[in-house]
Amino acid sequence: MLPGLPAADRCLVMGVVNVTPDSFSDGGTWLDPDKAVAHGLELASQGADIIDVGGESTRPGAERVPIEDELRRVMPVVTALVQAGGCVSIDTMRAEVASQALAAGACMVNDVSGGLADPDMTRVVAAAGVPYVVMHWRGHSSDMYGPAVYTDVVTEVRDELGSRLQAVIAAGVDPGNIVLDPGLGFAKLAEHNWTLLAHLDEVARPTGYERPFPVLVAASRKGFLGKLLAGADGRARSFAGSDDATIALTALAVAAGAWCVRVHMVPGNVDAVRVATRWRQESLAAAAAATDPTAATPGGGTS
Repeated sequence: MLPGLPAADRCLVMGVVNVTPDSFSDGGTWLDPDKAVAHGLELASQGADIIDVGGESTRPGAERVPIEDELRRVMPVVTALVQAGGCVSIDTMRAEVASQALAAGACMVNDVSGGLADPDMTRVVAAAGVPYVVMHWRGHSSDMYGPAVYTDVVTEVRDELGSRLQAVIAAGVDPGNIVLDPGLGFAKLAEHNWTLLAHLDEVARPTGYERPFPVLVAASRKGFLGKLLAGADGRARSFAGSDDATIALTALAVAAGAWCVRVHMVPGNVDAVRVATRWRQESLAAAAAATDPTAATPGGGTS
């Protein structure tokens, strides 16, 4: 269990609150702080374990926003959600934003740059002793797909995550507080995303590390799902129209051992987590029974 986060015998669910005017699927919807807080509370009531609040869009082509704008967007929302008892993650690449959010009671830092965008980030996280999501990242969203060139995407992502882990741990971050994110869509084409999803067990063990790290899967509403579900005219499915596909992917990620899924719509994904967790328990018990015939199965029958 990671410090400060809910204890659960299943994959956690992280609900997204984008306090931005230009996020790819819901930009502007929750820009008003009161609406953002109400949305975060609704996600929590629907079963989200963590509320991820972000004030800077990382959609393809997005430019950086001034730090003053990011702080103005996120701090009232983080503060109100924490005061309401929520477990809040701050989605930021800036150490100062992370520092202020943590001072307000945020329980985790979700940094899509893995500490590369701001060298002070690891110092802030190490001092706070909070869970830290380290995502595979090759550069800012202004050039999202230029760096999406791989010979072997799984090996290269593992190698690059391994290098980031070395730097983050050397900066003082407790290895037991680190969560990995393969960075679906970030410098990844659709085929790269699917390959990484099929190899989550390898992503969890970056080059140079024997033990697996917790893995966050953030696939909700991303473009590779819309492309897969394109109509006969070739037009990609809308972002919101990919919610059912996200639920399906959540179930598969849980069955593959994901620690947490980051989603826009909570209820169906919570159900998917419960179903896939039960499936995974039975599968693991069956595997154990195959090697030890005396091992009991959790299902207690086939009815």
